Amino acid sequence: MLSVDHLPGRTLLAPDGRQYLFCSGTGYLGTARNPGFAALLAEGLSRYGTNYGASRHGPLQLRVYDEAEAFLAAWVGLPAALTVSSGYLAGQMAVKALARAGRFEYAPGTHPAAWLTEHPAPVGTTRSFDDWARHLLRRLRHETPEPVVIVTNSLDPLRVQRYDFQWTRELPADRPVTLLIDDSHGLGVIGPDGAGIRSEIEVPPSVRLVVVSSLAKACGVPGGVVLADQRFIEELRRSAFFGASSPVVPAYLHAFVQAQPLYRAARVQLMANAQQFGEATAGLKLFQSAPGFPVFFASDAALAPFMEQRGVLISSLNYPTPNDPPITRVVLSALHTREDVARVAELSAEFTAQR
Repeated sequence: MLSVDHLPGRTLLAPDGRQYLFCSGTGYLGTARNPGFAALLAEGLSRYGTNYGASRHGPLQLRVYDEAEAFLAAWVGLPAALTVSSGYLAGQMAVKALARAGRFEYAPGTHPAAWLTEHPAPVGTTRSFDDWARHLLRRLRHETPEPVVIVTNSLDPLRVQRYDFQWTRELPADRPVTLLIDDSHGLGVIGPDGAGIRSEIEVPPSVRLVVVSSLAKACGVPGGVVLADQRFIEELRRSAFFGASSPVVPAYLHAFVQAQPLYRAARVQLMANAQQFGEATAGLKLFQSAPGFPVFFASDAALAPFMEQRGVLISSLNYPTPNDPPITRVVLSALHTREDVARVAELSAEFTAQR
């Protein structure tokens, strides 16, 4: 683990003066190191200051919140949106509001931000997502109808799996059902215009759909959002959970709304990088990957020290606890060049040849 005094972009300068190619983190679009976004943020800071720590229930109402939330709702394709200061807060605010809405059912690997209790037992299951979904539908069909809240990620960003959500069409209409999806790793990357998982979700009219997401990953905004029907969003807006929390720094929302052309250009570069790397490493049988997602999971943890010795830092962390085995991945961003991608692919081939 390196301790540094700066945020890396496509490269990282270590304290010993060595420069590494940086292929880790979650800043898929490279927003945190995008000069154009920095200029928009400076413009926002000039207008709104460095922070706004008051409740949004206060007498001063900044229009940028309504503007950003209207944009997010239209972009994702849900009736309404509400922003908060982190993706974790967005998830917790939503699940707390749904605490009495029914029995909670968690998909494998659901992020802790969407846990109602600290350690919901079903999250630790080794069952595959598809098997879990089939089993869930079977149980719902045969049990006595009762309200249920189904919680899942939009994809698995760790072992890199895109989930098939066709099963959501078959959710029962004979009871109150809520489907809550954490799209933190999808928003800004997958879907039409980067709008996330929403276009892949079809549910019966009686099912309430709620999407929560961090804005800090692809979008580079320290905040989170809940998207749902107008009634649910208004319920959240009236809650003490929302009223007692500080909002997103308004300067960032100003930059976010104005930065859509920058995001689109970055997404084009990101998809090109992911395609290049996927094609270059397809025959190695080293990585598990998913179309349109710039992360490549390696089951062989020895890849990380091999890459580090050759000047490339990839993601390798013990997850979810320090006692768990490492999750090893190559994470590409829009900041990487064709030459960068080719270099990492060449090293991957060299690693495979030595095993």
